[in-house]
Amino acid sequence: MQPADQAPKLGADEPAFRILGETPDLIAVDKPPFLLVHPSKPGGPVTLWDRLKELLAYEIAGGGQVSLINRLDRETSGIVLVAKTAEAARLCTMAMARGRVAKEYLAVVTGWPSQESWRVEAPILRQGEVTDSRIWLKRMVHPQGSPSLTEFTVLRNMTHPRFGQLSLIHCVPKTGRTHQIRVHLAHSGYPVVGDKIYGPSEECYLEFIETGLSPSMEALLKHPRHALHSSMLSLTVGQERHCWRSTLPEDLRVLIEEGCESIAQRESISQNP
Repeated sequence: MQPADQAPKLGADEPAFRILGETPDLIAVDKPPFLLVHPSKPGGPVTLWDRLKELLAYEIAGGGQVSLINRLDRETSGIVLVAKTAEAARLCTMAMARGRVAKEYLAVVTGWPSQESWRVEAPILRQGEVTDSRIWLKRMVHPQGSPSLTEFTVLRNMTHPRFGQLSLIHCVPKTGRTHQIRVHLAHSGYPVVGDKIYGPSEECYLEFIETGLSPSMEALLKHPRHALHSSMLSLTVGQERHCWRSTLPEDLRVLIEEGCESIAQRESISQNP
């Protein structure tokens, strides 16, 4: 990797990422919210992939590459794993196919779940495959969908002074479908705070695409982005196990602290989210 003083500098309006860990073949980074992982069209905004190409320019010049092993939505924060060689990418892909990858997420949801823990085993497909859908990428639970399983545990219930009952949920996806955690939480009756597609109304997403985030929409959603964070990723390649962790980003930490009634609760958040 380039020396720190030669690392690419982000523009003042571009969200920065930080490195969580690195091996000769892999690098794990902590992606902030609102940073696209991969270019979606020519001439689009700077992405994590663009910045990684700059950061790993020395390795690329020596025959390396930038291969994204997992991807996160633009608004989702947390761990993205990158392979620096074709062989490392191949081994990671094999490990994923063999179920040797584990992921954990943290989500802030609306409401207090009636159970301390539960699992949702419900197939998921793209909504437009079975019914009219104004949002092409929207998913839904449907019997014809792909098998999907997520396990949930309540970490903390809160009463936010403006938004009422909220909960911090530990999420463990056992399969890897698009929007799986968000779909399964909405299906459970506890949508992710700030979710423009699966939250209070899909009109939020349609309006956001047209005009951006308005103050009234943000008040309805309770947060500028969906409150989902990739907090742990582990991978076993051969006999070697790698594990990376990421703490809650500042925006979600503040949201949770606002919902905690006592100083002791707030301190526990900073020590063990």
